[in-house]
Amino acid sequence: MTDVEGAGFVVEARPESGRFLAEVLAGLGAPRKALSPKWLYDARGSALYELICEQPEYYPARTELAILERHLGEIAGAIGPEVLVFEYGAGSGRKTVELLAALERPTGYLPVDISATALAEAARRLSRQFPGLPIRPVVGDFTEGIALPDADLACARRLAFLPGSTIGNFDPPEAVALLRRMARDAGAGGKLLIGVDPPKDEGTLRRAYDDARGVTAAFDLNLLARIDRELGGDLRLDRFRHLAVWNGRLGRVEMHLESVEAQLVHVAGASFTFRERETIHTESAYKWEPRAFDALAAIGGWRLDRTWTDERAWFSVRLYERA
Repeated sequence: MTDVEGAGFVVEARPESGRFLAEVLAGLGAPRKALSPKWLYDARGSALYELICEQPEYYPARTELAILERHLGEIAGAIGPEVLVFEYGAGSGRKTVELLAALERPTGYLPVDISATALAEAARRLSRQFPGLPIRPVVGDFTEGIALPDADLACARRLAFLPGSTIGNFDPPEAVALLRRMARDAGAGGKLLIGVDPPKDEGTLRRAYDDARGVTAAFDLNLLARIDRELGGDLRLDRFRHLAVWNGRLGRVEMHLESVEAQLVHVAGASFTFRERETIHTESAYKWEPRAFDALAAIGGWRLDRTWTDERAWFSVRLYERA
């Protein structure tokens, strides 16, 4: 455990460089090239994602925030007082600020994120806004399980907070595993507040993941820049382009980096060939029908308590109890 520089936060440092290299070599060497979306979030990637959330085409962020702001009192009342909040993939914590401000006597906040830079910045900002609240950020990959530093923090119950349709980035078996992990970490009487994005027309979905300003494209291509910088790669960004594809059969938007020509690239001394138009699958965003997601959550150990949505039912914020 080490303190975040300049503040009294406790961070569990987990070196990721070796894992990053191993997953990149495996992903680029696979018959269908793919990389985990978690590697999109270095310092620049996290900043670009925050900018994506401001784009007019990206409806999930603003719609969810509007739901939270409109129903915060009701949501806080349904959660109850003296709750310990933990959040996987915390990022900037913008929505968390709204939630913490509405809750009655929260006893602590435990944000987990793979980007140490984004996490430290968010934790410092939150500490200024909530000076009496214990805030203990944890740097690490929440998909692999992390011990939360909460042994000395008393609470009436624990609340898992997963906004932003983050759950959509996981294939259904992975989503169930994450839901089970959150149920375990929430413990008896625990609750889950989660954002769920239902299906929409293909045009709306594709524009949401390929905005006119090219911010999402820059976010996607930044993964190649990160590979070049951290792993000694020679992937030229001008030889790839960002694609957003709706896969109706699987009910998900897919982000890909497409090679615009046949080429040979290198990473850490290993060589990889690309055919023209061959892609690297970098992210999926599943769009869940509410009842289908409730069934998935039940498999993961959760029972629906309350739900809030917008006028068009474009997004829902759902509160579950541990079953």
